[in-house]
Amino acid sequence: MSDEKRNTVHAFRDDSLGEYDAVGLAEAIRRREVSPAEAAGDAVARLRAVAELNAVQIPLDPPELRGGTGGVFAGVPTLIKDNTDYAGLPTGHGSAAFSPRPARRHAPFVRQFLSTGVTVLGKTRLPEFGFSPATEYEDAEPVRNPWHTGHSAGGSSGGAAALVAAGAVPLAHANDGGGSIRIPAACCGLVGLKPTRGRVVGNDQSRRLPVDLVADGVVTRTVRDSAAFLAAAERYRRNPKLPPVGLVEGPSGRRLRVGFLLDSPNGVRCDDDTRAAVTDTAAVLRGLGHDVTPVGMDLDPRFTEDFLTYWGMLSFLLGATGRTLGDGFDRHRMDGLSRGLREEYVKRWRDTPGVVRRLRRTREAYAAAFRGLDLVLTPVLAHTTPPIGRLSPAVPYPVLLERILAYVAYTPVDNVVGTPSISLPSARTTSDGLPVGVLLSGRPGAERTLLEAAFALEAERPFRRVQDV
Repeated sequence: MSDEKRNTVHAFRDDSLGEYDAVGLAEAIRRREVSPAEAAGDAVARLRAVAELNAVQIPLDPPELRGGTGGVFAGVPTLIKDNTDYAGLPTGHGSAAFSPRPARRHAPFVRQFLSTGVTVLGKTRLPEFGFSPATEYEDAEPVRNPWHTGHSAGGSSGGAAALVAAGAVPLAHANDGGGSIRIPAACCGLVGLKPTRGRVVGNDQSRRLPVDLVADGVVTRTVRDSAAFLAAAERYRRNPKLPPVGLVEGPSGRRLRVGFLLDSPNGVRCDDDTRAAVTDTAAVLRGLGHDVTPVGMDLDPRFTEDFLTYWGMLSFLLGATGRTLGDGFDRHRMDGLSRGLREEYVKRWRDTPGVVRRLRRTREAYAAAFRGLDLVLTPVLAHTTPPIGRLSPAVPYPVLLERILAYVAYTPVDNVVGTPSISLPSARTTSDGLPVGVLLSGRPGAERTLLEAAFALEAERPFRRVQDV
């Protein structure tokens, strides 16, 4: 537990947002019990009430009702992650290495997100270029976890997760290139679904790379909000190469074959609280009538090193092309993690073709692990959310990297293979009651199965909220 005195922060109160999730608030707006302007105004007040979380990068205050018209979330206030272009707002990517310029147009995903009817109130903070699993900085205040402000909110969608968990907005945009939806969801007690590659509109930058790691989505407090978002995104644009999902509204009666894995494929052992959370979730699934058995995943022993080399390539490319992001870009002002990744890549750049080839072959090991199974249950992270500072980019790179590898040991596989997975807040730590997430992963296109299983787990063990602490 952090040495800092526990401070739990939330904005839940008796206003138009109440304790609604996004679906519930949208229904109240449709019934004209709440107006979009009222919801936006109360959300802005809530954002101010949790300012100590340091989760907002760019506020729109007073709120501008700039969302789409109609849609499942019509009038629901939200925020966009600050690595995604929203017309008229700068996109800073969490970096102090340049001065961002206002975006000329919405990113393709933003147009898809706006089609759901949301009202955008601003942009959320992320660590530099989304590389870190903690939203912390060398020379700025970190994003803090609303369950305990002395602890990390996770990364890279840490700002989004902190605000949704604290009740400032019902849902927020997030994206995931190595765990960045699922990690902050686990840290902050939320639902975080990473869709199958191609399920939602692709990220412009990532899809031009040899391995497209990034998927956009949302973090939410309920499974039904994640399900409603995915159904609405599919109505905007359905990928004909994937099986349709439709609107999932609850568990199915189908008996599933679920494998579970405790220690990570790269040999990292999870801590006791995490182990207990996964084991308990396996028992719940058995009690629901599913067939749950241990499973292994025989990844190439170079997987972790290859993923880091690829991550380093991304940092190298950003350093080489950063002038396109904004004014005055200076790669020497990138933070310690970005610089360390870049410098290591410079030493290994000749390995790039082999790295890409092996990463692409990961799908073979993944498919072998899923033989005869519908889902696989694992931890999200190898240990529970760390205190602020432990994963700061100011920590010397070799030490920081060692800490990251002992923490982020499960989520990157789904990014490399392009498969869907969902983080669920299944438990809390025994010492201080912080959230612990578990991860369900599926085959390509298996979002419906994931959501049905998530609905069943939520019904059996309702997720605890920060306002209950």
